[in-house]
Amino acid sequence: MGTRGPVVTATARKTTLTPKAIIHQRFGTKACYKVEEVQDSNKNGCPGLAIPQKGPSLYRCSLQLPEVFVVSDAFKRKKDAEQCAAEMALKRLGIDPAADNPMELEPWDALTHRMTYLFSDEFIQSLHPLSGHLQAASQRNGDLCRSVPASVVAVCDAKLNNLCKILEPKVGSNPILALSIVMKAAARLPGSVVIAKGPLSIQKQHPYPPETMESLGVLKSGSDIIRVEAVCIPSSLDKIVQPVSLNMLSDGYYLDTIAQTLGVTNADRIVLSRTIGKASSETRLYFAAPESYVLDLSVNVGNPESQSKASLNIRASYFCNQAVYGDAIMASIGYTWRSKDLFHEDLSVQSYYRILTSKLPSGNYKLSREAILLAELPTMLTTKSNWRGSFPREILCSFCRQHQLSEPVFTTITVPLKESCISRSRSEVNVAEKVKQNGKHTNGTDDRQSVDFGSMYQCEVKIFSKCEDLLIKCWPTETYKKANDSIHNASLKILSWLNQYFKDLGMTMESLKCLAGVLDIWFDSENFSKEFSLCPSVHYLQNRAEVGCENVPHASTGQEVCSLNIGGSDSGVYPSTGSLSCMSYSVSLVTEEHVKELLESNDEFEFEMGTGAVISPVEAVLTQMSVGQFATFSMDLPSYELILAAANDFGRIISMLSSSQACCLEYFVNLLRVTEPPEERMEQALFSPPLSKQRVEYAVQHIKKSCATTLVDFGCGSGSLLDSLLDYPTSLRKIAGVDISQKSLGRAAKILHSKLSSETGIKSAILYDGSITQFDSRLCGFDIGTCLEVIEHMEEDQACLFGDVALSYFRPKILIVSTPNYEYNVILQGSNLANQDEDVDEKMETQSCKFRNHDHKFEWTREEFNNWACELAKRHNYNVEFSGVGGSGDVEPGFASQIAVFTREILVEENDLSKDENSPDNCRVVWEWTM
Repeated sequence: MGTRGPVVTATARKTTLTPKAIIHQRFGTKACYKVEEVQDSNKNGCPGLAIPQKGPSLYRCSLQLPEVFVVSDAFKRKKDAEQCAAEMALKRLGIDPAADNPMELEPWDALTHRMTYLFSDEFIQSLHPLSGHLQAASQRNGDLCRSVPASVVAVCDAKLNNLCKILEPKVGSNPILALSIVMKAAARLPGSVVIAKGPLSIQKQHPYPPETMESLGVLKSGSDIIRVEAVCIPSSLDKIVQPVSLNMLSDGYYLDTIAQTLGVTNADRIVLSRTIGKASSETRLYFAAPESYVLDLSVNVGNPESQSKASLNIRASYFCNQAVYGDAIMASIGYTWRSKDLFHEDLSVQSYYRILTSKLPSGNYKLSREAILLAELPTMLTTKSNWRGSFPREILCSFCRQHQLSEPVFTTITVPLKESCISRSRSEVNVAEKVKQNGKHTNGTDDRQSVDFGSMYQCEVKIFSKCEDLLIKCWPTETYKKANDSIHNASLKILSWLNQYFKDLGMTMESLKCLAGVLDIWFDSENFSKEFSLCPSVHYLQNRAEVGCENVPHASTGQEVCSLNIGGSDSGVYPSTGSLSCMSYSVSLVTEEHVKELLESNDEFEFEMGTGAVISPVEAVLTQMSVGQFATFSMDLPSYELILAAANDFGRIISMLSSSQACCLEYFVNLLRVTEPPEERMEQALFSPPLSKQRVEYAVQHIKKSCATTLVDFGCGSGSLLDSLLDYPTSLRKIAGVDISQKSLGRAAKILHSKLSSETGIKSAILYDGSITQFDSRLCGFDIGTCLEVIEHMEEDQACLFGDVALSYFRPKILIVSTPNYEYNVILQGSNLANQDEDVDEKMETQSCKFRNHDHKFEWTREEFNNWACELAKRHNYNVEFSGVGGSGDVEPGFASQIAVFTREILVEENDLSKDENSPDNCRVVWEWTM
């Protein structure tokens, strides 16, 4: 079992207060902090870039005290600026922080000392959550006047609550345990505080002075009714979560109203949970202490046997990660640090389901994008500029807070660049120098900076329980150029693993371990199961029990598109992997009789294709659409918690789900625009026509010149080359394409189908789904083969394998291969800095070139490409010539896209086709057309 940090024990100890805490002790609300954002002029630009750049945000804090005014230095974090201002003020006042940190009392003595202060006449005048309760309790009637529940005292004062945790660590997970601690401490107090008639309340013996109460406005007459909407969470899983109204008097005590709602005689038995959601939230769960606990006043601290007879509220306990018994009220109401008045806001059942959804990794991401029924946690992070919604690190930290785990521990380490990477960096320096000498795209950086090879980063992430037990550890082997990128990617691995667990809570421990191993994750199965023990009981409810109808079908685990209807004219602009697609959409719940209720809509929703950022059925539909088209389709219902988290009218949605009619979700999507991947954006910034068009044009001209009648396009993608061929008169009669992406092949088929006719001269067209590195006899014997910008998407050994397979087995008479020239990237990326959505420090890295696309596994220099092609041609009796498009072969750094044209040498003794008739066909025909 992994642990970290010392175990806290109930002994006297030295506590070091921060400067800000000492200022608060001395001056309270008289200390006024004001934080302002400032800009660091030294970091307000990018060297060599004639576009003003905003530097990192810094913060400066001014602190006003009755006798002193100070202004801090500038810091990256607001709290650092505040602490600096407080420290400066202490020096001006001549206060030594070390001398202001006396030894603490023993926990029991400190507890009684704290309670004496809390019930003093001085304390009630402070802006403290507990003082608000004491003021309201002073207006209660009869014997309850000035009486507050022991739970309020234990929960609303942080210092007292921490002392209770020192005496009994289990108080954090079971708030009832704090009641007996507080009552025992009250019994030790002098005559200013006594135990009230109720066994779980504390009453101040003497009234507060009239002048004090008058200054606080407590003695004013008259009252108004305050209506607050809340949520009732029944203890029984057979009962549904329901809205409830709390009608309170403005001059009354709101806990009395909650007690009546829960069927308790007065507020003495009411127990408050910790706050739920954000740290500033006043949302809590309220429930009644079990009757068995109230009757058994001799219960020992830490031995809550009397609670075992009570009914544990599983849903409520899961929400606050504390033991909750019986029915519970979830309400956003209470007294705050900011005001003496009662704070309150309405909560709906939708609020309940949104909180429930936020406890899931994918749900947290869905809420950050306000797209509960559309968005999905992406499976990969390609670039920060393409990510939308909360980043993985933020989501992981939020997940840990939601489940009362310790904050994740991120440890980044630097990894020296490998020798091959260093060699590549030297190549970059040489290229940059040559570009300077030719007067092209210099970036104004010092030459010596280019020689700094830098380091790569890896990140280890550890997640601990509140008891400091190690739960999860992830240490991926991948390295990244930036420390933040390594943190986000490691976080995303853990989130993806947790997401799979929550999608299948019945997953066996063996399957979970197997999945963890693939993602470089280790976890302690015993501790993990203990921390998430309530998850299956809560999330399994949502399909049927939550809507209170046994006839409601369970949500579909695998959603499929039904009744797809695509409308609008085909613009020819399609989304592709890596592109940013923007669409408008709406989702409605529809019954068999076509009763419809809108659940969710968005006028503009943008995401990166191919990363899993939306649910898979929606992305599958979008791949069949072009910009300007719209589509309607229906799908089976997802988990009901998602539907109810999106629904505004809870009653109507419950009625529709509970009816005897079958329901489905109806989607309407309209593809508004597509932004090309980074590679295309960079090329378009420098070339007209775009580089992709120039490559296709180059291939078309060679095809026309060769008088070929048959052609196969290896890695045809969406069919851009095959499509362009149909716009020119050629001698081609048969064309074929092969690719591993079914989505791309689907688009290619759609394009070819709309253009093929007798006028094109093509007699046969066929598309294969398969790998271009595996032999298939049907790909043999073509006059010409093309492979444009494909090999860089493979690993280098696979690219070499393709070359051998193509020239030794498929053996076209001519093979055209193009791939990016890595040496040209310094121009592409340097010329397009103003058009890239990258971080400031990324924009400064013009000398340290990146690959043109996040999906590229390698990019070759001219020398590397020439060596590969020459050796390949020599082995397989081909001649090879080199050319390219974009730039010039005679000016450094050569063509932007380098091209090799292989021509087969015809030998008399050679078997021209050389096919293995017994080899299996490894490709699958996905579309075929014949005249």
